[in-house]
Amino acid sequence: MKIVVLVKHVPDATADRTFDPSDNTTDRTGVDGLLSELDEYAVEEALKIVDAGHDSGGVEVIAMTMGPDGASDAVKKALQMGADSGVHVLDDALHGSDALATARVLAAAVGTVGEVDLVLTGMASTDGSMSVVPAMLAEYLDLPHVGFVGELTVSESSVTCRRDGDVASQTVEAALPAIVSVTDQINEPRYPSFKGIMAAKKKPVQTWSLADLGVDAGAVGLDAALSVVREVVKRPERSQGEVVTDEGDGGVRLAEFLAARKFV
Repeated sequence: MKIVVLVKHVPDATADRTFDPSDNTTDRTGVDGLLSELDEYAVEEALKIVDAGHDSGGVEVIAMTMGPDGASDAVKKALQMGADSGVHVLDDALHGSDALATARVLAAAVGTVGEVDLVLTGMASTDGSMSVVPAMLAEYLDLPHVGFVGELTVSESSVTCRRDGDVASQTVEAALPAIVSVTDQINEPRYPSFKGIMAAKKKPVQTWSLADLGVDAGAVGLDAALSVVREVVKRPERSQGEVVTDEGDGGVRLAEFLAARKFV
């Protein structure tokens, strides 16, 4: 069984994240980055399938990312956790690509890997938080997709997925090959061991350009994006609150305050 796990290198949420003033894209060079936390659950789920010895012929886990030079760190973290190899789609023309272009490129990369049985992703990226790339990827690859999965069972020919809603749980079965995006409730990602960190240094990582994938550079990037950021405005500083002494009209004044700001 061959599993591809999509991983994304994102700006550290604890850092001062900013936009590039030249084109209003996310600044990925002026801030520390790391493997998107939500993607760690996808990596862990792939490794759990390996640990379960699902396939007597062996399970191969490939960590795949798309992004600038620093994005290789996301693959490196997945390899340290236990993935077998990595793929980094790297091309200057990708800068500013929207979700649709991202899905298109990743679909081409998954196709280049060969016959893949399962593609695992996180439920969203912690920078974009759109949760649409897995479904778009499924459309490009013409594969079934099950999203927001909280429990996953894999057989030789299908996946059984439990999706937890607000009032009920739903069980969905899909034939393999398939694309599954998992939530942060599905497992507890492992920490890379010292042995895993050292072993990752010897694991192969391929770097592919758009030309390698047969993708037209004019179809991706900021100029081809269907959604762009027109303006970025810094959040205003928090102002000092107003202290109101209740002289019997506190409830009225509170209601007026909320109504004036259209909270009620």
